[in-house]
Amino acid sequence: MASTHSGSGVGTRTNIQKAALAVGVVFLLVGVLGFIPGITSNYDTLQFAGPESEAQLLGLFQVSILHNIVHLLFGVAGVAMAKTATGAYNFLLWGGVIYAVLFIYGLIIPHDSAANFVPLDAADNILHLGLAVGMIALALALRDKHRTVRDR
Repeated sequence: MASTHSGSGVGTRTNIQKAALAVGVVFLLVGVLGFIPGITSNYDTLQFAGPESEAQLLGLFQVSILHNIVHLLFGVAGVAMAKTATGAYNFLLWGGVIYAVLFIYGLIIPHDSAANFVPLDAADNILHLGLAVGMIALALALRDKHRTVRDR
């Protein structure tokens, strides 16, 4: 009798793995979009880092080359860590904590300061808060859903 699974493991992913994979793919997409003129306005002002970069993803979120690279790396981490339920949990939880720290950092550091090296603006701060809450909530809501009856 043929198996209903393709052997790729897709059919056996837990909800937490699916969530981490989806978040990782979104980060990859955002990282790529940050390098596309038109989707990123003021693309000609894109700098490696710092508040001098006036490029804005979707005309709303201030980005730099470093900022886009961070999104790409976060996406790679999410996709890679989604291979296991424990990895997916850690990506969502600790990724959420990192975004909470970025939110606080964005509130403390003046937007025109050299310390604003990522760079971050008010829209980024709101998004980082949403990412922090969302990722941590997913980690906590789905953490026990991957355990089998035997593991409980």
